[in-house]
Amino acid sequence: MVRRQFTAEFRRSAISLVVDQNYTPSDAAKSLGIGQSTLEYWLKGHRQRNGSVNASEEKDLRKRVAELEKENQRLKLEREILKKAAAFFAKEQS
Repeated sequence: MVRRQFTAEFRRSAISLVVDQNYTPSDAAKSLGIGQSTLEYWLKGHRQRNGSVNASEEKDLRKRVAELEKENQRLKLEREILKKAAAFFAKEQS
């Protein structure tokens, strides 16, 4: 079996389909006639080099971070309330 060689331009175009045009890796690979695992390998390398995610992924990540920060704040408040309650009941029993 002969191993196919792809130009750097072809690789950039394939990556662009997923990153910029919001194709799924599966759809992009099918439309280009390449293996999905090949495209995912290229994407992984691209993301490692550039540390980039597409706009919709970034929006989702920012939303998730905001949710986690809000939850973290709530948990800290609950912890402080429990610490005060424990101290109060400890005094009551003495």
